[in-house]
Amino acid sequence: MSLRKALLAATVLSLPLAAQAQPVSGLYVGAGVGANFRMDTSGSGVKVTSNNPGWVGLGSIGYGFGNGLRAELEGNYRSNNVNRFAVGGVRTTLPAGITRTYGAMVNVLYDFNIGGPLTPYLGAGVGYSWVESRRVTGRSGTSTLRMNDTDGRFAYQGIAGVAYSMYDMVPGLSLTLEYRFMGNLDNEMPLRTTTAAGVTTSRNVNQTNYNHSVLLGVRYAFGVAPAVVAPPPAPPPAAARTYLVFFDWNRADLTDRARQIIAQAAEAARGTQTTRLEVSGHADRSGTPQYNQALSRRRAEAVAAELVRRGINRNEISIQAFGESRPLVPTADGVREPQNRRVEIVLK
Repeated sequence: MSLRKALLAATVLSLPLAAQAQPVSGLYVGAGVGANFRMDTSGSGVKVTSNNPGWVGLGSIGYGFGNGLRAELEGNYRSNNVNRFAVGGVRTTLPAGITRTYGAMVNVLYDFNIGGPLTPYLGAGVGYSWVESRRVTGRSGTSTLRMNDTDGRFAYQGIAGVAYSMYDMVPGLSLTLEYRFMGNLDNEMPLRTTTAAGVTTSRNVNQTNYNHSVLLGVRYAFGVAPAVVAPPPAPPPAAARTYLVFFDWNRADLTDRARQIIAQAAEAARGTQTTRLEVSGHADRSGTPQYNQALSRRRAEAVAAELVRRGINRNEISIQAFGESRPLVPTADGVREPQNRRVEIVLK
């Protein structure tokens, strides 16, 4: 594998790890805003409708246990305009007003580790919420009907969401998309009726309060270390390059062709990160072992001298002589073999 391919492969493999979501461990904070769809409230013959979506905002502070489980304290606020106001099945005219829900919840959630940057989660919560009917009015004949009060009750909710880890950009930061269903026990509200003569009567009515909410948010977990991207593996060491210089029989002087090969080796050594050149002399088996040993050394020294003449530092060259002990082509004793009369230049 080439260096370029090795670096590319390492980079591609490391990218998902940088974005990998980590289980929330320790303190975190979150916030979200979105659309709130309040279901028709009904009870005691009174029906209040909010056809248009309102809005919802919330903030939370929580603690992650590092195993997917989280617990948090949440504050929330919802607001919807009133579009219809009916009493006893009769729709009033000129409906107006706002219904608001706000309170505090304790939630327990669980993150599902599916790998990658996305983490789905489910949760549930309980708490207390106040429902405020602000100037909810309508006219029925010559009478004016009005609800303008606040009542608090036990509340509950279910949560389903998904978090997208931004840890590769900001450690600890995640974007969230959530659906929440939130409700509370029936509220008790006073309904006041004022006639044209100015006479006002009042009765209490029970009202339901169910909300569907879709929110976009952010969550920041404290103490998250930056993602560690594994460094690319070191490139494999370059393979040693070998040059063969051949000699005439019983000779240690360099031919023109030998000088060309030595020049190529010297140029390659200067153009690469070569730190050492091994020059090894050899001989065939046509003489005595002692003579061939000396002949192989003279050949190696001749090649080394030419390398120095070509600009290679003598300290970078090591010389060895093997005589007839390492033939390139095995032969019987006394055989003249041209390929065994050689010097090997190895660049390392």
